[in-house]
Amino acid sequence: MIAAATVLVQLYLSCGALLGLIVLRQALIARDPWEPINRRFIFGLHVTMMLFGARVLMILTGIEAFRIFILLAAGLIPLAVLLLTEGLLRRHAPPLIKLFVAGGAVVASVSSLWYSDSIDPARLFTLLAFQLLGFIVSGWLVLSRDKTSLSAGENAMVVRLGFSLFLFIPLAVGDFLLLYIDLPIQFSALGVLILCWLAIGLGRAHQGHRATLVNLGVMILASVLVGSMIAFLAELGRDGALLSIAAIMTTLFVVTILNDARALRLEEQSLGLLRYLATAKTDDPMAFLQDLQTHPLVEGAVVVSEESLSGLQQSVMDRIFAAAPVLRKADPPQLGPVADDHIAYLFERYSATHVMLAMEHPRVLVALSMPSLGASPSAELELQVVQRMASLMATKGSVGHE
Repeated sequence: MIAAATVLVQLYLSCGALLGLIVLRQALIARDPWEPINRRFIFGLHVTMMLFGARVLMILTGIEAFRIFILLAAGLIPLAVLLLTEGLLRRHAPPLIKLFVAGGAVVASVSSLWYSDSIDPARLFTLLAFQLLGFIVSGWLVLSRDKTSLSAGENAMVVRLGFSLFLFIPLAVGDFLLLYIDLPIQFSALGVLILCWLAIGLGRAHQGHRATLVNLGVMILASVLVGSMIAFLAELGRDGALLSIAAIMTTLFVVTILNDARALRLEEQSLGLLRYLATAKTDDPMAFLQDLQTHPLVEGAVVVSEESLSGLQQSVMDRIFAAAPVLRKADPPQLGPVADDHIAYLFERYSATHVMLAMEHPRVLVALSMPSLGASPSAELELQVVQRMASLMATKGSVGHE
């Protein structure tokens, strides 16, 4: 039972790590795949994805040849970490360190092509020593950095990278010494998931280090407590407890990574309206609104002219938009039955979730269908800023014509 569970949990951890790496890669590509640090980060992600992808394929197919890719990726990891560290610190490592890491990566890559395990465990111990030295060198570069030469955001990235390496080192050692310290599975996937979660969290600047560390501690503690309780109740023993803890921790981190990545995408979309306002190059309210229609966050916006509103009572419309320049279908103003009919007509006629007053004379409305705004208070506020800006443009234009 435990033997089968070991294979399944190992597969589950490897798939979880692969999913976390894919999500982080997509987040970096969506931001800027050609930015220098992102390029280095993506290279490291590709190396790590090769390692866990080969693990998954080897478990599913039973083909031992995939071990070549595992060893190749393991030998390239110190090089990937050093390249990323140099990019984050914006300085080169000493030439001897670069020569050692690059040369070690070449030797490890060549040795990975030796299909037979006749050179093991010497190869594995040498690869372990190379990885440890590579991590230690990168950690030393992080600790000895000139903090004043980096921005607060860059220092935060460096700190999280260093913290990830600190957590990853013992897990990587456990992978190599699996048989010697009697571990049921390789736990390095957990270190990769922590790295992915910390890296995605860098895009959410409002989350400080303390809150991040507290959340990390809570997830790890919850996994240990729940996994231990399950193992105790089911009498699974030490290996069963470790497998339960690893599976629960993987699930927690994968779910958190997916949720944080989704929240990051929503926040970046929300910032798009502010970016549009900051880069608007026109004072003509109609040109401003026409450009707004092409914005991804408000794609499908309908500009409603005064002629289209001829069947409605203008005095009632004045009262409605005096009370709420931006109408929300989820929370319309309560102004009596006549006004309620007018508001319901606008939402139904244009299949809108929001209707805002863009110009008063002549009256011009913008009807928007954006259900996602209901869950984004910041985007609601930005929409009000758009309305206010269009209104000020219209007022300025009318004063200029006078």
